[in-house]
Amino acid sequence: MELETPHGPARAHLHPATDPRATLVLGHGAGGGVAAPDLVAAKDVALEEGFAVALVEQPYRVAGRRSPAPAHQLDAAWIAVLERLRGDELVGLPLVTGGRSSGARVACRTANATDAVAVLCLAFPVHPPGRPESSRLAELDAVKVPVLVVQGASDPFGMPAPRRGRKVVEVRGNHSLNADRDALRAAVRDWLRYLKTKLL
Repeated sequence: MELETPHGPARAHLHPATDPRATLVLGHGAGGGVAAPDLVAAKDVALEEGFAVALVEQPYRVAGRRSPAPAHQLDAAWIAVLERLRGDELVGLPLVTGGRSSGARVACRTANATDAVAVLCLAFPVHPPGRPESSRLAELDAVKVPVLVVQGASDPFGMPAPRRGRKVVEVRGNHSLNADRDALRAAVRDWLRYLKTKLL
């Protein structure tokens, strides 16, 4: 379904669950889409665990562009989509947000504004490749709710450290998270089960 935002229409792909406990809403990476294998794997696991799922395409992707919009536009569009979904299709359900790479950054920056109860980060880009001095770790550190980061062991975008409230699972592979999807699925499944026990 297409949803209006301050920066053009976004698109949400809704995957309902029978009697859902919560909703998982995921955004895509900067140059990719919602069909990325790690997003699909997370969606499938969440559905198996009784979460409704929405995969969200940012307006620049809906418009056919590959270059991402500025961060403030991404955040504003994401917030608008979640407000719309919470007022209708996902009304009354606790909200777990997240995404891969750029989508994970958006979810972290907006976690407070969207009232997320937890955040799932697939391949969080800690810094640009070869530029550890340009850290984005502050976006991750600012999240006050439980966080799961699934990160490739050889990801050139860096590896965040675990801390209180933030679990980091290192899996084989790089930023694409394609090398060990079984490990990715297991990490997401264990974390969602933990959320159901402790939060939902």
